Amino acid sequence: MKLAYTAAVAGLVVTLLSGCASRGAVDAVRRDVDETKTRIYSLEKDLSTAREGEKGLKDEFAALRKSDADLQASLDGTRTEMQALAGKVDDFGVGTKKSADQLVRYREDVDRRIVAIEDRIVKLQAAVDELNKKLQEGVQATAVTDTTRSDTLYQKGLESFKAGDMPTARTQLTAFIDQQPQHELVANARYWIGESFYSEKNYEQAILEFQEVIKQFPKKEKAPSAMLKQALAFKALQDIKSSRYVLGKLVQEYPKSEEAKRARVLLKELK
Repeated sequence: MKLAYTAAVAGLVVTLLSGCASRGAVDAVRRDVDETKTRIYSLEKDLSTAREGEKGLKDEFAALRKSDADLQASLDGTRTEMQALAGKVDDFGVGTKKSADQLVRYREDVDRRIVAIEDRIVKLQAAVDELNKKLQEGVQATAVTDTTRSDTLYQKGLESFKAGDMPTARTQLTAFIDQQPQHELVANARYWIGESFYSEKNYEQAILEFQEVIKQFPKKEKAPSAMLKQALAFKALQDIKSSRYVLGKLVQEYPKSEEAKRARVLLKELK
């Protein structure tokens, strides 16, 4: 903007020397106005992005919405002022034969108004930045709340399992998995779902659930436990061949685990 002012002043000097207003000086004023309008449009875009991020947040953001409305009102007023200023520049450009003194006075008036508008833009930008900061803090707080709620679901699922309420345990553990699919306890939740079916003697479904643990989380501590219980489920179904296969694989893949020790004993019994 300072460079634009310098160029305009230089043009003004030439105008004064020539004794009449030039089209170049008027164009310089118009360019300053256009540049300021561009900055306002950019600010409006930032404010629009902030409003989009505000959607979905709860009642605690009511105050932020009011701030947003106040900012929008300020922007509307600034836009109206800029439009009026641009109109005056256009009107002034028509009269190219006006005296140099008139151009000087008008340019000084434009400079004062542009400085005032720039000061307003700085304040509005600071308000938008503060609004974005509060919105981001709100999103993070919501994410923490969701994570806490999911962890609570896992704990409630275990409590329901221990209480013998297997359907409720499955519902809570499944909800935990759906809400936090990347959580480190998903393998455990899936294992306990398998255990819930096993305790109800629904061995076929238990085998499927244990297989999900084995397939998706082979490096988790519940993987060897899932293999052992899967082998026991096959045994309960009198599928000795499948039971022996799973036990052998357990010994092979997790030879130092406690489950592998039990698997070796079971393999001897199944001969």
